Amino acid sequence: MSSCGEVLIAILNNRADLEIARDQHWYRIPVDQVAKLKQRECWHPKWLAFYQTKVFGAEAHTVRYYAEVTAIREVYRWELFPEESRTGKSEKRYCKLELSPLRRLSKPIMSKRLRRITFIPTTWEKFAIADEINDLWNDSPLEDQLWKEFKKLEIDAERQEHIKVKERNYFLDFAIYCVDGKINVETDGDTYHTQKEQVVQDNIRENALKTTGWRTLRFNSHQLKEQMADYCIPTIVENINRLGGLSEQGLILHSVQPVQVVQQLNLFDRSHSCE
Repeated sequence: MSSCGEVLIAILNNRADLEIARDQHWYRIPVDQVAKLKQRECWHPKWLAFYQTKVFGAEAHTVRYYAEVTAIREVYRWELFPEESRTGKSEKRYCKLELSPLRRLSKPIMSKRLRRITFIPTTWEKFAIADEINDLWNDSPLEDQLWKEFKKLEIDAERQEHIKVKERNYFLDFAIYCVDGKINVETDGDTYHTQKEQVVQDNIRENALKTTGWRTLRFNSHQLKEQMADYCIPTIVENINRLGGLSEQGLILHSVQPVQVVQQLNLFDRSHSCE
């Protein structure tokens, strides 16, 4: 891995798409998905990496292959697959990412809980050192700091976990699965609950999650920056233990005990952002 650049983790749902990336050196993303990435200011990746789903057997739920993006252009489906019969589907628009030859990671990036994901925009720095999928997210310096503390204490959590409740989609900052319940940890910025419309939506979200068994803990930026060791982590640990300790597939791994966390300062400057 030589140069620094933005990375987009994309999804491989079938072997044919891997063969296309390997042999024809391109990958496609529907334009509506690209529009969502543009809204997040996370478009025009310099690198593309692939998360392989369950159809890949032993290689499933891992990132193993990546390539440099050499060009991006918008095309119709019929341009990508001229051998297909022309139907309404043929007019669907995609962004075609042209790629360099695939490279293979020396150590795959795995998903411990075999989770389903959507596209993950990240930085080259995070991609280069990631051990698991949760190391890749690049949404918030506050989340990054809490994730570092979780890793120190071996608190298993899933970042940006997708939850669907009554046709509504929610993404949790951190989902912690315990023996006797589930914890949603939110890292709120200073603007939380300041706009009336947002207060209403937050209330609906909170009630929906609580109805489906989620216990929500919220920490603001001051607490995460100044009170990580003496308030945030002890509160999370106490709730984990009250719910029987951490669990994985119904089995107790261990009961997390409160420990003194060394406060780390000046870790909130993001050297590389997703642009």
